[in-house]
Amino acid sequence: MMTVVTQVTLKTGCEPEWDAAMRERLAAASGRRGWVGGQLLIPLDGHNRRAVIGTWESRADWEAWHEDERFLESRKRMDGLQEGRSEMVWYEVVTEGRGAGTASVGPPQ
Repeated sequence: MMTVVTQVTLKTGCEPEWDAAMRERLAAASGRRGWVGGQLLIPLDGHNRRAVIGTWESRADWEAWHEDERFLESRKRMDGLQEGRSEMVWYEVVTEGRGAGTASVGPPQ
């Protein structure tokens, strides 16, 4: 498995729209071959920054997702809401642990 961590800075005031688009993107990815899971994170000290954690069976699966029409549509929508370029770092998953709960792509409760 591979995990990619992407960090972005958002234009002030665009955070809710960007978050909604990312939730839709994560929901669309859930049906893709190789998709394991993902998270959208907001750092406590930077409310206009985001980190997106995506885990895939392979980098090739992730690359194929980036050719999907739904991904490309969301990219157009989201790029205009960001400041500067995003930063990505890839990791090979060595071990993983999860609780018994179920995942959600909706807003926090």
